[in-house]
Amino acid sequence: MSNSITYKDAGVDIDAANIATARIKKMARSTFNENVMSEIGSFGGMFSGLFNEVREPVLVASCDGVGTKLKIAFATGIHDTVGYDLVAHCINDILVQGARPMFFLDYIAVGKLNPDVVEKIIEGLVRGCREGECALLGGETAEMPELYKDGEYDIAGFIVGVVDKKKVINGNRITAGDVVIGLPSLGLHTNGYSLARKVLFDIEGYKVDQHVPELGCTIGEELLKPHKNYLPSLERLIEHEGVIKGLAHITGGGLVENIPRILPRNVDVAIKENSWPVLPVYDLIQKIGNVPREDMLRTFNMGIGMVVITSPQFLQFVQDQFNVARQPFYILGEVVSGESKVQFV
Repeated sequence: MSNSITYKDAGVDIDAANIATARIKKMARSTFNENVMSEIGSFGGMFSGLFNEVREPVLVASCDGVGTKLKIAFATGIHDTVGYDLVAHCINDILVQGARPMFFLDYIAVGKLNPDVVEKIIEGLVRGCREGECALLGGETAEMPELYKDGEYDIAGFIVGVVDKKKVINGNRITAGDVVIGLPSLGLHTNGYSLARKVLFDIEGYKVDQHVPELGCTIGEELLKPHKNYLPSLERLIEHEGVIKGLAHITGGGLVENIPRILPRNVDVAIKENSWPVLPVYDLIQKIGNVPREDMLRTFNMGIGMVVITSPQFLQFVQDQFNVARQPFYILGEVVSGESKVQFV
């Protein structure tokens, strides 16, 4: 008779999963609101479909991950920031269409489940959801031995928001003469990490705990700077129908490829060179790696995390709202006749 084998012997620890789930429940429940109709652990999360004061509700959904920024979390042992990054990224992706987040779902895949690490990831998710007034409605934690190395994991997020149809922001009203405003990023956010790691670690040989004078912090601290959530800075403006004509979340592809996603076919955006301060980390990457300028612009946000387009008549109002929200901003340029591209002038 052969020896018996259990699921745990095969690398999947159900007891560890139960411990992690118990910890998650308490934290996730802190994000619940009156619309949540189910508990964590149900087969599906239930959320009320009643939209108070939204006459024609339009649902907006998105999903994303944080890419190889996770490698920095693995190297530093800091796991309570990447969950926040994930929520902020997803919130920004639906915010650009004028939507407010309602609920969020997460997916965490690990090689060997460590309840302490999962708890830290969830702490970040919960912090992001609370900031966005968004319920962490449910999720999945999958233990997959041999697919992921011990100590490594992947995370993904799924978000659903709502916007009144008359307040949808889609860029179709953008015309020549409109003003282009940039809201600064806090760092790389969640894009360009493969190139950044190649340059900073493989070429220059930095260690994650090494202090770099040009940055004023360690490499690890710089690369773990959070992905900014722009909802608090824009929530008042998106309620004013017609004030904001377009919003572009500057993620992978940079200014060059994200701004055209919201432009009509007959206009370009002309951005003035040196109209905003490029973050020191980008100067460092370009210098060490001798990275072509075109690659820098197509890979990184270069210090601008969100682009706002408004008409000149609303410019002062928009600036006043940013000042009230204590949101720094830069006038990057203007909309001109063209073919849905970005010019640097």
